[in-house]
Amino acid sequence: MSVGYRRDMRWLGGFLVVLLLAPPLLGNNYYLTVLTMCCLNAMIAVGLSLLVGHAGQISLGHAGFYGLGAYTTAALSTTLGVPVGLSMLAGVGATSGVAALVGLPALKLKGHYLAMATLGFGVILSILFNETVGVTGGPSGFTGIPRLSLFGVEFSSDLSVYYFILALLGLVIWVAFNILHSRVGRALRALHTSEKAAQAMGIDIARYKLFIFVVSAAFAGLAGVLYAHYLTFIAPASFGFLFSVQLIVMVVLGGMTSVPGTIAGAFFLTVLPEFLRAFENVEILLFGAILVLCMMYLPDGLAGGSSRLWRLVWRKMFVRAEKDPMEGGGNG
Repeated sequence: MSVGYRRDMRWLGGFLVVLLLAPPLLGNNYYLTVLTMCCLNAMIAVGLSLLVGHAGQISLGHAGFYGLGAYTTAALSTTLGVPVGLSMLAGVGATSGVAALVGLPALKLKGHYLAMATLGFGVILSILFNETVGVTGGPSGFTGIPRLSLFGVEFSSDLSVYYFILALLGLVIWVAFNILHSRVGRALRALHTSEKAAQAMGIDIARYKLFIFVVSAAFAGLAGVLYAHYLTFIAPASFGFLFSVQLIVMVVLGGMTSVPGTIAGAFFLTVLPEFLRAFENVEILLFGAILVLCMMYLPDGLAGGSSRLWRLVWRKMFVRAEKDPMEGGGNG
């Protein structure tokens, strides 16, 4: 077990403890809802971090995977009466299967071409969500989705749903860390650095690209099924192109190669609009200005900025403290 893996596991443990203890400090259900949405967005962002930050493959269609998971479980559990647990598994499975079918041809493309291909896929799904009124409810949305329940146990309170979602977020982060500290993670980093060099070293780049694309889509599908049964209502507007862009910004702002940084970016961009609601007329302008300033002064994301700040504090507090006695002795 490497030092880096142990460090990541300690971070994960501390992160989960903080979020476990957070609800009593929030005061009301509104803040609990915001925190729950932070966890759902973090699930998708972690998958995108693996795909974009470590494998170097861009995707502008993950909002579509998010919606596909949500609509699949909603249709199965509401229209066909499938038990919620099975419909959730089907939602994640359908998302993974579609991702494999899309990824096989799309991942042969690179750079802007891959971005456009995934963007087109996301737009197609958005149109389907809007136009298939008989299945999805169309622009008016899908109502009457049953609340989250597993093995006959219904999560009747928002707090119980939050803890369940938090547990699954912990599982998603654990899986991500294990991938990154495995042979697969090393292959992904080699792939990101140079596909030709990775292929020359015997790495099956097509297989690894498809694998991480499906994993990241499965994380988005998992967030989608949880979102549907948490709110019990979904609409196409929640899964459009703008949300795909927001997900990419979460990853870039947090730090593309840092899972903790990506999670920080997801929480930051989920909470920030709630604080800016007081500035009704200039909310969008403030939101854009904050993002621009973050990109200008934190080019390597929140993770890189916090790391630089820690090194600066360390030098100021400890390195100078070690030098001062020597300087005093020389003057004497």
